Amino acid sequence: MKVRMGEFTGAEARALYARRPVVLLPLGSHEDQGPHAPMGDYLLAEMVAERIARRAHEAGTEAVVAPVLPFGKADFFGAMPGGIALSHEAFSLVLTEMIEALLRHRLDRILVLNGHGGNAPVIHDVTQRFMLAGRGIFPSFYLWKVAGALLPEVVGPDLARRSAGHGADPLGSIAMHLSPERMRMDLLPERPTPPGTMLGLPYAGWGAVSFEGAEVNVPAEYDGPSPDGIGPGDPRLCSAETGAALVERLVAIGAGLVRHLAGWGGEGRPG
Repeated sequence: MKVRMGEFTGAEARALYARRPVVLLPLGSHEDQGPHAPMGDYLLAEMVAERIARRAHEAGTEAVVAPVLPFGKADFFGAMPGGIALSHEAFSLVLTEMIEALLRHRLDRILVLNGHGGNAPVIHDVTQRFMLAGRGIFPSFYLWKVAGALLPEVVGPDLARRSAGHGADPLGSIAMHLSPERMRMDLLPERPTPPGTMLGLPYAGWGAVSFEGAEVNVPAEYDGPSPDGIGPGDPRLCSAETGAALVERLVAIGAGLVRHLAGWGGEGRPG
């Protein structure tokens, strides 16, 4: 069963799109995910999107997956060789024109499947402009944020606390489930590289240092506080079993949301 828009022939597309299926827009990033994980987390966003579309089809709702946008909005990861990201303006323009292209042909049942934190504020700005213009309400389902919230239910609060973080859970377990052949757990360092400092002050996280107990924002990238691209969770606590459980929950929620959007009779205005 085809679900990717790029795989439909022209004749198939004309017939299908006349029925106004729900269109899933998977977005991700191409950035450092740690020494053990592939840089393209957009691959995982696309895989989850396909599973959501298929699950929706099984329940009687037509859904298709648009080509994934692999480049996220730039935030902390410019220091990584090979990383590619878009400016706020470029990401906003690309997302806007993707939606415009769909709306031209009345494909107005759109669900954004976001796979990168830096994308979130831009997605909000873009979709709000469409809403205020009365052209549609396009929700965004932030996959990894939802998976992170589900993690304590899946593995328990203590393990979730120790495993959650960039380069670890939830994305690490999801990658071990969906794409185990791409993972290189053997490349994890035995001991994390110690974080550096900025302005002679210790980091309090990405983009922040600590001064007399107060958090102060600084224009730092990730390689200062997290030289290995990992923090603060332990990737060794990730597992394919955890990933399978998280993906199942994401797919169930996503497919339910697709069915809701397909049956909603609104006119693109809040209320």
